[in-house]
Amino acid sequence: MIEFRGKLILLDIEGTVSPLAFVHDVMFPYARKHAAAWLGAHWGHAVIAQLARDAGVISFLNALDAEAAVHRLMDADAKVTGLKQLQGLIWEQGFRTGDLRSTLFDDVVPALGHWHENDREIRIYSSGIIHAQRLFFAHTTAGDLTPHLSGYYDTITGSKREPASYTAIATDCGLPPNDILFISDLVDELNAAQSAGMMTALALRPGNKPQPESGHPVIPSFLEIILA
Repeated sequence: MIEFRGKLILLDIEGTVSPLAFVHDVMFPYARKHAAAWLGAHWGHAVIAQLARDAGVISFLNALDAEAAVHRLMDADAKVTGLKQLQGLIWEQGFRTGDLRSTLFDDVVPALGHWHENDREIRIYSSGIIHAQRLFFAHTTAGDLTPHLSGYYDTITGSKREPASYTAIATDCGLPPNDILFISDLVDELNAAQSAGMMTALALRPGNKPQPESGHPVIPSFLEIILA
């Protein structure tokens, strides 16, 4: 159990709100499968020029050339702007057609509702672009959860492993860092948030990668957080 007297709860997505398997086994393969069709249908879109820069070339000769570069970036798990933007655009198509519905851990929906009803602000900080984050929460198996959320941050704010990113988020929220609880499945991220002065909690979820020993409180469920 964690007692939280602060004002804002900041959440990671992958491995914290949603199973790793959904992101890795559903969302990423979906983007890979549909990349060629999307590139062919949207040739000339600004994201393609960004993908070329990410791939280290001036431009692509054709959609097949671009697709090959996208696959290389995906295989390398590259955290680059063009790839993230392309994935977000393909996922948008999937969410809007109903091909995709976000899967959440069972405790997430009741916890978000409880926190919202008790005047706690809830924001998201994920490596996925903000547009993709909004789509993720707008199209869940439990419906649209965006009314519970008041803000989103991605790596444009900074690396999730750098204390300065969390300082910037606290400043943007207009709160002292110790009024914010950050929950993630990765100790490196929690260490950075703690260094910035935030409260932290390690999400212990099924399927998550083992983490090193740390002093961060461990919670298997968001319902372990007691509002005070």
